[in-house]
Amino acid sequence: MEETREKGQAGKAAKVKLGTKSRHASYFMPMLEAFARRGKLNEVIKSRTVKSCDLLDAGIPLFPNDFRKEHSVAWIIDSFDRLSGEELDAQGNVVAIAGRIISLRSFGKVIFFHLQDQTGRIQCYASKENLGEAFAVLKKLDVGDIVGISGHMFRTKTDELTVDCRELKLITRSMRPLPEKYHGLTDTETRYRQRYVDLIVTPRTREIFTKRSQIVSEVRHILEERGFMEVETPMMHSIPGGAAAKPFITRHNALDIELYMRIAPELYLKRLLVGGFEKVFELNRNFRNEGIDTRHNPEFTSCEFYWSYANFHDLMDLTEELFARCARKVCGSTVISYQGVEIDLTPGHWHKLTFHESLEKVGGHSPEFYNNYGKVKAYLAERGVKVPDQDPLPKLQAQLFDLDVEEKLIQPTFIYRYPLEISPLSRRCNDDPQLVDRFELFVTGRELANAFSELNDPIDQRCRFEDQVRERAAGDEEAHCMDEDYVRALEYGMPPAAGEGIGIDRLVMLLTDCASIREVILFPLLRPEV
Repeated sequence: MEETREKGQAGKAAKVKLGTKSRHASYFMPMLEAFARRGKLNEVIKSRTVKSCDLLDAGIPLFPNDFRKEHSVAWIIDSFDRLSGEELDAQGNVVAIAGRIISLRSFGKVIFFHLQDQTGRIQCYASKENLGEAFAVLKKLDVGDIVGISGHMFRTKTDELTVDCRELKLITRSMRPLPEKYHGLTDTETRYRQRYVDLIVTPRTREIFTKRSQIVSEVRHILEERGFMEVETPMMHSIPGGAAAKPFITRHNALDIELYMRIAPELYLKRLLVGGFEKVFELNRNFRNEGIDTRHNPEFTSCEFYWSYANFHDLMDLTEELFARCARKVCGSTVISYQGVEIDLTPGHWHKLTFHESLEKVGGHSPEFYNNYGKVKAYLAERGVKVPDQDPLPKLQAQLFDLDVEEKLIQPTFIYRYPLEISPLSRRCNDDPQLVDRFELFVTGRELANAFSELNDPIDQRCRFEDQVRERAAGDEEAHCMDEDYVRALEYGMPPAAGEGIGIDRLVMLLTDCASIREVILFPLLRPEV
């Protein structure tokens, strides 16, 4: 009851102070009450509300849907920017565009404003003489409103390409003010939480996500032109698998079972190889219940592709081509700048080191050291790494790699021939059964891809799953479960194949020069607002 009374008082106070007798004022009360309850009701919002009432009183709808956009700002600039003022006057072409007002300057009977659509922004000029009754509407509008205009192109005295408005229609009224022109959204969390505002006011943000779309499209194009077929596999799994990670758990009420949000689509995609599809890929989301930092987000996008009758060396060549073509697509070159460092993605310039070579040549550890269980475990303890007693030497070596090698791999580097114990789904090397035909790609000190020649021996796979089950029972939450159906699929026969997963978010980070993964995710997960 008390809460209801407070809401009513807040709404009443807002209405009394609105300063208008418009019959439409009551329409805005729910919004104003909400602002007042949160202490956000200010003079700017009240001013916009009064102007909105005036527009409604004049018979101007605030949210119509009868304007049809015929041109984009980019098309206008491309078509007319090369023409002189005299040539524009001679053309007399009429354009019809729609977008958001992002700046507004009134000089009595003349108004200049900038209009922004998805493709760019352009200056517009409106005079009372040319616009007629619509000029009074424009006088009531604010920065942030969406309008449709039609008119002729001309150049101002400062030679700026400008639309001379002859018709104007309010399409969407903006009830909230945008951030100030010269400050924008400066708080990082607000930028992520209110990405819609960030996209309006920050050209750099729009550029990042435009490039992300281009990168995803190019990845699809490259795979499809090589004969790969795009498929979709389940997002909810009865058994978590395909990668070493802790899953998110959900529940299916109708089936009354627990399910796991997928950590990787790998095992389903390889089932398709068994079924006879020889080249498949999936570009979609994965979910891993892990920490959040500048390189990790629990919900992320990957592209996984599987290629029958190929091996991991074939995937190295394809990976070089894929990264280079994406770089040329969005950066114009295979030599790019990332956080002030020049990165060369040109095919043929990439480095290759075996896993153990990297421990020695990059990490600075001798074989006598990294092959000594006691010494490595003691070293890791000194560096603050907790190692379970049951972990074998290869797992300790993987920790050593994470500490002393990974961040030093700045230029594109394939690390290959990994230990068997940390690669439960990879095919053994022909010349050393304790190693596997696997590579990981590192650029700018982080992993961007993981690939291997696939294990298609069902007996070997069953034994490795059983080893993983024992590790899970010993406390390793990231170890694989036994997947009897996947083993059954292999028993029908899967052709020799190679498979790879590429982190799309990290690829976009690289090609857009972003230091944080949240910069390349439209709506990164955040704690709920208090």
